[in-house]
Amino acid sequence: MGQGIQGEAGQYPVETEVRVEADAGAHSWTNAEPNTLMEQVLERQNLMRAYQRVVSNKGAAGVDQMPVAALKGHLQQHWPTLRQRLLAGDYHPQLVRRVSIPKPQGGERTLGIPTVQDRLIQQALHQTLSPMLEPTFSDHSYGFRPGRSAHQAVKAMRQHINDGHRWVVDLDLAQFFDRVNHDVLMSLLARRIPDRRVLALVRRYLQAGMLEGGLVSPKREGTPQGGPLSPLLSNVLLTELDRELERRGHRFCRYADDCNIYVRSERAGHRVMASITRFLETRLRLKVNTTKSDVDRPWRRNFLGYSVSWHKRQVQLRVAPKSLKAFMTKLRPLFKRSRGQSLATTIRTLNPMLRGWANYYRLTASKRPVEALDGWIRRRLRLILWRQWKRASTRARYLIRLGLTELRAWASATNGRGPWWNSGAPHMNAALPRKVFDRLSLVSLLDTMTRCQQQC
Repeated sequence: MGQGIQGEAGQYPVETEVRVEADAGAHSWTNAEPNTLMEQVLERQNLMRAYQRVVSNKGAAGVDQMPVAALKGHLQQHWPTLRQRLLAGDYHPQLVRRVSIPKPQGGERTLGIPTVQDRLIQQALHQTLSPMLEPTFSDHSYGFRPGRSAHQAVKAMRQHINDGHRWVVDLDLAQFFDRVNHDVLMSLLARRIPDRRVLALVRRYLQAGMLEGGLVSPKREGTPQGGPLSPLLSNVLLTELDRELERRGHRFCRYADDCNIYVRSERAGHRVMASITRFLETRLRLKVNTTKSDVDRPWRRNFLGYSVSWHKRQVQLRVAPKSLKAFMTKLRPLFKRSRGQSLATTIRTLNPMLRGWANYYRLTASKRPVEALDGWIRRRLRLILWRQWKRASTRARYLIRLGLTELRAWASATNGRGPWWNSGAPHMNAALPRKVFDRLSLVSLLDTMTRCQQQC
């Protein structure tokens, strides 16, 4: 089978089970004995799980432009040959499509989008390798691991500070996913993975070139985000950092490449920063971003979108100011696109984003910034209505319908002020109080966070 993929988008329906048909009749995904790792990867049940995961995740097409909906038909036609190549150890992944997306704090993040076929194989590899590698990972690592979450990392941070470690060594790894050293990573994998075919396949995925604008860039380092294997491989490499920190007896939390070390003094922090930087650069071939890394008090730094404050000699979690600004920046385009829509339609689009944000930041104890953000959202919705009304006569008419006296409505509609001023003015707050938005089912961040805290 060549590198290209046959078939048109949407030609094949997606079902919950894939049966691969050969000329001689029904053909199992693999008839091999599950006695080596590659055979375990290609075991039918594992592949079915991988297929269902890839289909449920949907996702963009790779360089071959084959959508997820065409995967079933493609496997029906090509799986026997593909399976033989994987078992023989001579399968070569296709190029990865390069995509750049903006980071919340500025700059761009590079994603590598594998083909749907390669996503299936990577997912099958991940499902087989993860149970083997997971027991080797540190208890202080929380990212991309089953049963672990960012909330657990944030709670561990709070505990370290409460225990008296009130200086933080905030490490930022420069372009971590783009700079993973392949040789270092493969040497670590070789200690735990006995099947050379699996090791060779993983290396080929690491080295698969990236296609952008018709140009192919060879990969000599890095494990681009976008494929199922990348998070697991990042944990394999950074577990070496975890073990070094544990050997030295440090308190720390790591979520993916975001690592904070907690110490008792500023002097100790600078000493740790220097020694860990040397370790990362010499042993793991990673570079520390010195402009973003620092030794500081925890309440002046952010970790996973949270910051801390002091209240009654206890550390309390709060939403980091940068996280608040980033969320407002994310919402602004939605409000701009909603100027020609009904308020109910805008709120239906907005609500899932609000619920997700509130659920993530439910650990915060500081309610005032969240309450202010709720007020800002309602003001943006009032701004949409004020602009939709356009003329003074229309504005006066709607204000009267909403309960204002005729005199106040006309004075408000003709005050000569701009839309933003009017959206926060007393007449708009009186005409559109919070209870109006409650009736329209607008999610309240503060109420949602409170309910989440009670339920969790």
